[in-house]
Amino acid sequence: MTFLDAIILAIIEGLTEFLPISSTGHMIIASTLMGNASNDFVKLFTVAIQFGAILSVVLVYFQKFLQSFRFYLLLCAAFIPTAVIGLLAKEHIDDLLENVVVVAWSLLLGGIVLLFVDRIFASNETQTEETPLDFKSAFLIGTMQCLAMIPGVSRSAATIIGGLTQKLTRKAAAEFSFFLAVPTMFAATLKSMYDEKELLLASAGKEWLLLLVGNIVAFAVAYLAIKSFISFLQKKGFRAFGWYRIILGALILLLLAMGVDLQMAG
Repeated sequence: MTFLDAIILAIIEGLTEFLPISSTGHMIIASTLMGNASNDFVKLFTVAIQFGAILSVVLVYFQKFLQSFRFYLLLCAAFIPTAVIGLLAKEHIDDLLENVVVVAWSLLLGGIVLLFVDRIFASNETQTEETPLDFKSAFLIGTMQCLAMIPGVSRSAATIIGGLTQKLTRKAAAEFSFFLAVPTMFAATLKSMYDEKELLLASAGKEWLLLLVGNIVAFAVAYLAIKSFISFLQKKGFRAFGWYRIILGALILLLLAMGVDLQMAG
């Protein structure tokens, strides 16, 4: 893995992690095209740089994280389904992560859903007061997040739609999705680094420097992406993201049908 590879993957992570277009799907595709998909360190790298991305959430919403203890209880309620299902289904999830076909279909079908989200939840935007989030709603949003264990679904899309089903506005649903990313991605990063502790301990200085550079780049790009996404979402909604996903998913399926080898070796 080169420093250029690390920077490209970190930019992709920062841009896509909080958008409803699947950061995992994009990282899998990018790693495959770079020829690094079967590299154990690259697989670790793509998870570990999520730490930089979540730090950007803490910085942008610093005051929110100091607001109340109830805020953390809501995050715990939302995180429980992912923690439980993630531990129980880890082997199956790892198998799916090596299937580009799954990514392509998830992108395409998820894109079709996003085309209709604005219309289905239009009434959420007309309410005069924001619907307060309770523990039951937070748990249901966390349950929706479990769908994102299928690569290509998008954690952001699943949790935002989950928030919309609980009568949140697009802005409030997106922000709670950002907040929920912090414990979710932090736990995923720690778990991945623990599982690969022998690889990390055997790594040379270059690998550690790659991780440092990747996290810094992911942090900076994610910081800009978060601020831009909220503004775009309030003005334009989800349709543009839906069409993007449909086009990308269809393109991947077309390339696979033409015999282009995009499958991850491993």
